[in-house]
Amino acid sequence: MSAKLAGFTDEEWEDISRDIPTENEPFLQKYLEGREALIAQENKQRSDASFRQNLSPIGRRACAIVQRIRDEEKRTVWTPQLEDALAKKADSITVYPGMMFSLSKARMESTKLWRIVRRMPKGALLHAHMDAMVDFDFLFSVLLDTPGMHILADRPLSNPESLEEASLLFRFFKTPRTESDVWAGDYVARTPVLLTQAADAFPDGGRPGFLKWLYKRATISRTEAVEQHHGVDAIWRKFFTCFRVVNSIVHYEPIYRHFLRRLMSLLKADGVNYAEVRFSWGLDYYRQDSEVPEGDHSAMLDVLDEEVKRFQASEEGKGFWGLRTIWATIRSQGTRSVLEDMDHCITMKLTHPHLIAGYDLVGQEDLGRPHRDLLPEIMWFRKQCAQEGVDIPFFFHAGECLGSGSDTDHNLFDAILLGTRRIGHGFSLYKHPLLIDLVKEKRILIESCPISNEVLRLCGSVMSHPLPALLARGVACSLCNDDPAMLGQDTAGSTHDFWQALQGWENLGLAGLGSLAENSVRWAAFEDQSTENWVRDIREASVGGGLKAQRLREWAVEWERFCLWVVDEFAEWEESEPNPNPNSNPTGLP
Repeated sequence: MSAKLAGFTDEEWEDISRDIPTENEPFLQKYLEGREALIAQENKQRSDASFRQNLSPIGRRACAIVQRIRDEEKRTVWTPQLEDALAKKADSITVYPGMMFSLSKARMESTKLWRIVRRMPKGALLHAHMDAMVDFDFLFSVLLDTPGMHILADRPLSNPESLEEASLLFRFFKTPRTESDVWAGDYVARTPVLLTQAADAFPDGGRPGFLKWLYKRATISRTEAVEQHHGVDAIWRKFFTCFRVVNSIVHYEPIYRHFLRRLMSLLKADGVNYAEVRFSWGLDYYRQDSEVPEGDHSAMLDVLDEEVKRFQASEEGKGFWGLRTIWATIRSQGTRSVLEDMDHCITMKLTHPHLIAGYDLVGQEDLGRPHRDLLPEIMWFRKQCAQEGVDIPFFFHAGECLGSGSDTDHNLFDAILLGTRRIGHGFSLYKHPLLIDLVKEKRILIESCPISNEVLRLCGSVMSHPLPALLARGVACSLCNDDPAMLGQDTAGSTHDFWQALQGWENLGLAGLGSLAENSVRWAAFEDQSTENWVRDIREASVGGGLKAQRLREWAVEWERFCLWVVDEFAEWEESEPNPNPNSNPTGLP
C-alpha cells in the first residue's frame, strides 16, 4: 500500500519558492524575447499584415482605443453576473463574447463596440441574396399597404400543420377577390383572397397575429437557429421555404421599388457604399397593375437601374457607388432549367451589361448538384458567352459544407479550376493546404459569412468559425451578411457580422476589420474587366489608375475620418487603467 501523499511543509515551501525563477531572470527574458519574435514572425504571414503596418498614427490610436473598449466589455458585458441575469432567464444560457448570434443580438446592440462598428466604413457588400435583404417588418407593412394584393395557398390554412408548411403566394389582382376564406377548411387551393381581408380574419389575433405568423414563415427563429442537433439538412429545408414565401412578395413592381429604396438606404446608413447581390428569380416578375408575368427580366432590371440612379441623386445616397447583380442559377435544377436560366443571364447581359457583374450557382451544396456534375452546363455557358461576345466571370459558391473530401467539398477544386474570381463562403477551404496556396497565388477572395454559417449549422458560434485560420494563412477575405432578413439580423447592413468578428476573435482588432473592409473594395466588380485587368487592379490597389483605385482611395479617406471620430468620441479610453493582462497586445497590432 502506497504512502499517502502530502503537500509541502511551510519550511519546504520556503526553500522551494526561493528557487522559482522570476520573469526578470536573463534566461526567462531570453525565452520571452524568442516567444514574441515567433508570434511576430507568424503575424507577418497574415492577410492583414500590410494594412496593420501602414496604419496612420490616428489609425493606431483608434485601434488601441477599440481594443481597450473590447477588453472592458468582455469583462463587464459578456458575463452571466449582470443584474438581468440573462444566463438564468434565457433557458440557462451562458453569456460569453462570441456566443451564438441569435442569443447575443440584443445585448451586442447595446454596447459601445456596436456604436463604433456601426459607424465604420465597410466598403462593399460582396455576398448577399436579394430577396433576403430587407427587414420584414418594413416589407410586410408595404405588402399590406399595396392595393390589390391577394394571398393564395396550396391548401386550406385551417390547422397548425398547414400554417407551418403550406405553399404561399402573394399576387396582384385588379378586382378584389373576397368570396373565399383561406383559413377555412373548405378553402379551394390557389383561390385568391384579398390580403387585407385575410389578414384581419386571421384566427389567432387578427392582423397582428397574421404579421407574427408571416414573420415566422419567412425567417429562421431563434429556437431553430440554436437547435444544432437537428443538422444542416433540416435547417436548409426551413430556409428554402423562407425564400418561397418572400419571393412572390418582392416580385411585384410597386413593392420591388420600395424594397430597393429600403435596401440602399439601410446599406448606406450602415457604411456600405456598394453591393453585389445574388439574383435568382424565375420568370415571375409583374409590372405595376399587371396580372400577367413578364416574359423576360428586362422590366425588373430597368426598375433596378432607375432606383439605383434615383438613390444616388438623392441627398441620402450621396457617395453611394452603386449596386450590381450576380446572376445565380439554382444548382439543384435539371439540365434544361439550368440552361434556360443561363440563356436568360446572357440575354440580360447583352441588354443591361452594367447591371450583371457575374454568374454563380446557388442553393444548398450538399443536396444540390456539385460543380463536377454541372461541368457540361458550365462549358455550354462559356461557349454561348463567347459566341455572343460577352464576358461573364464566375463568382462561385464553394465549400459551404462540413464534409472533407466529399463531392460538395470538392466544389472548391472546380471553382478554382474554372477561374472563379471570388469564392462564396469557402467554409471548408481551411482543410486544403494546396488550395489555400492556389487561392493566394490566383488572388481569389473568400466572401465569408460567419453569422450565416452559424445559423445554417456549419459551426456552433463565431468562436469555432474557420475564418481566423484563413486570415492567419494569408488568404484575402471579406465579411458578408448573406441573407440577413431571414437569418435574424433584421437589416441589410453588415454591422452584426463585423461586430461578431471583432468581439469573438482576439487577434483581429479594429485593424483586422479595416483590412476586411478594404478587401471588399479591392475585390469588388465595379465594372466589366478582362482577367488581366482584374488581377492588375487587385495587385496595384490604390496606387493604380482605374476606377477601383479611385474607390479604394475614397474608402481610405472615410477610414481616416472614422478613426478620427473614434479618437475624439472615446478620448477618455486613451487614459484608461493599465491592461490587466500585461501579456496581451492592447492595440491588436503586430
